[in-house]
Amino acid sequence: MNSRLINNVYKKIDRIKDEVKKVIVGKDEVIELMLASLVARGHILLEGVPGVAKTTLARALASAINLAFKRIQFTPDLLPADIIGTYVYNQKTGGFKFRKGPIFANIILADEINRASPRTQSAFLEAMQERQVTVEGESYRLPEPFIVVATMNPIELEGVFPLPEAQIDRFLIKIKVDLPTRDELKEIAKRIDVIERWPIKAVASAEDILEASKMLNNVYIEDSLIDYIVDIVERSHGYPEVRLGASPRAVIALVKLSRAIALMSGRDYVIPDDIKKIAKPVLRHRILLRPEAGLENEIDSDIIVDNILNEVAVPSPPATD
Repeated sequence: MNSRLINNVYKKIDRIKDEVKKVIVGKDEVIELMLASLVARGHILLEGVPGVAKTTLARALASAINLAFKRIQFTPDLLPADIIGTYVYNQKTGGFKFRKGPIFANIILADEINRASPRTQSAFLEAMQERQVTVEGESYRLPEPFIVVATMNPIELEGVFPLPEAQIDRFLIKIKVDLPTRDELKEIAKRIDVIERWPIKAVASAEDILEASKMLNNVYIEDSLIDYIVDIVERSHGYPEVRLGASPRAVIALVKLSRAIALMSGRDYVIPDDIKKIAKPVLRHRILLRPEAGLENEIDSDIIVDNILNEVAVPSPPATD
């Protein structure tokens, strides 16, 4: 691959990160993973308690790339038409015109997606999968790039409609957004005025992201690393605590996201560390434990992924002459 093109992507990504960090304190890994998902054209689940900047992260990313951003607050009474849009009668023309819903944007923040009814969730997730909506037999393409950043609150579980496993599997990654450290809290307090002024400038464009996405297929991943990915996914089915291991979509996600991480690091080839870096975000929502497992053994899917990475042999680098 052309080294100049790779270097351009690397520099653009660095500039985007710098802009986002003007309003986000810490969270470097979260920012990198969200950018990698955008390049890989995958949707994101963000899990964290209220107030940890989930909305600000998505909005900052959109601002730095000059992308259209919409926030949708999911509630039990939300209808599919409230998201997708609907036909409205135009008195001047005497006909019906399609009024687009908020899903017609580049980055959609689906706030507390598990509070919507299953009917609304299904309509929304279908749009995510097909990247288009169909109303009254007419199809409308969604803008590109298009990703959904869906949030879930892990502590307020009353009145929610948990997403089925098949729908959760459609998210490329699940990122846990932790509470800031003491030093980060102090820095946030010092930068309140800066954050409220929203100093982020657009340093990239939709075309830059689409061009980076097109380059992913040219990022080399050798057969031994493909075997490594398959071994990781297969091993996720081999624990007594696991009710359901990672699906074939996990293999696809690991390949796509590791390529994105490599490209963003200025390389046109994947290394084992790229795969290790993304293993938890890709696998944590795809590994389901037996109900009693977490209570008896105090484990979660992240611990299972740690065990997998410790047990699966890392490929040796290819021999050189």
